[in-house]
Formats: sequence, structure tokens, C-alpha cells
Amino acid sequence: MKWLKRILISLGILVVICVGGYVVYNVAYATGETTGYDCGYSEGESVGYSSGKQDGYEVGKTDGYSLGKQDGHEEGYISGKADGYSLGKLEGHDEGYSSGRTDGYAEGMEAGLGHGYTLKDPTYEQAATFLRGDRTDNNEYVEDTYVCSHFARDVCNNAEQGGFRCAFVEIRYSDGGHAIIAFNTIDEGLVYFDAITDERVRPVVGKPYYLCIEPRPGYYYVKPSYDDTIRDILVIW
Repeated sequence: MKWLKRILISLGILVVICVGGYVVYNVAYATGETTGYDCGYSEGESVGYSSGKQDGYEVGKTDGYSLGKQDGHEEGYISGKADGYSLGKLEGHDEGYSSGRTDGYAEGMEAGLGHGYTLKDPTYEQAATFLRGDRTDNNEYVEDTYVCSHFARDVCNNAEQGGFRCAFVEIRYSDGGHAIIAFNTIDEGLVYFDAITDERVRPVVGKPYYLCIEPRPGYYYVKPSYDDTIRDILVIW
């Protein structure tokens, strides 16, 4: 009977071991499963997040770049067009104004004066220098053909071509008269010159003309045979 008792004890121990092993196995399995799940989840989450983030970044970057480029192009185009239009309009206006003013001024001058240059009043020295260079006084005086009025006309035309305003002046006597020229100088006012001799004249109504001439050094004028008392001075511009 001892051997039976030993067998039963052995079976009891074996049962206990099996049951304990099963319990331990289940506990270990559950623990391992939980730990493995948690670890796998964590790692999977990490890898998935990283991978998803990268893929999302690339897609987002591509889509965002495309959309941003399109929007930026449209905004830049509109803004650039507006700025370009504004600047172009301003520059075009300025250039057109300047060109139109120049052309209009030249056309107006030509229509008003018959030529394309501007006349100005000279200084006294400029007027005197012009007369010294002008050769009209070398022309020959021919009675009834080329007289004082012709001299005065030619000096006026030459002065105008030189850019100076020059007046044709009629000196009227009681019987007859004489033609000279004048400049409205900017420093000495209205000055007169005899177009035949280029000498300066200071005409005064009521005074004989020959006494109004400033002769060259060494020269003097005598009273003419006719009455040259000035009755009127007519300045024609």
C-alpha cells in the first residue's frame, strides 16, 4: 500500500505543478502580450507618425508650393500691372507733356514770328558787338535805290537772325525824315543807332537830328542844308 500512496502523492504533486505552470503560463502570456502590444504600438505609432509626417510634408509642400506659386503669380501680376500702368502713365504723361510743349512752342513761335528761333533783348555791349560785326554799313548808299530805310531793314533782319530783337525806327522831320534802328537793352534801356554809320543816336523831339548823333572820335557833324528838327519818333518792333 505504500507504493500506492507514493503514486497518489506523486500525481498530486504533478497536478499541482501542471496547474501552477498553466497559471504561470497564462500570467506570463498575458503580461508578455500586454508588454508586446504596448511596445509594438508605441514603436508602430512612432514609425507611422514619422512616415506619415514625411509623406504629409512632401504632399503638403508640393500642393502648398503649387497653390502659393499660383496665388503669388496672380497677386504679383495684378500688383505689377497696376504699378507698371501707373508708372508708365506718369512717364508717358511727362514725356508727352515735354514733347508736346516743345513742339507746340516751336510751332507757335513759327506761326507767330514766321521762324523757329527765339528773340531776346541784348545788353548794350551785345548790341554794340553785333553792330561792329555786322557789315550792312559797308553797303553803298544809292539815292532812291538803297537808302536809310534799306540800311535799317537789313540791320533789323540780321539782328533777328542773330537772336536779338531790333526795332525799325522812323525819325520824322517837318519835311521828310530818316530811318534808324533801336535795341531795348536789358542794362541801359532803349538805345538807338544809325544803321548807315553804326553810331549811337540819342533822338529828342524838338532837337535837330545831327545834334543827336554821337560821332566817332575825331568826327563831327555840321548842320545839313535842310531842317532835320525831329518832330516825331516812331519805334516799330
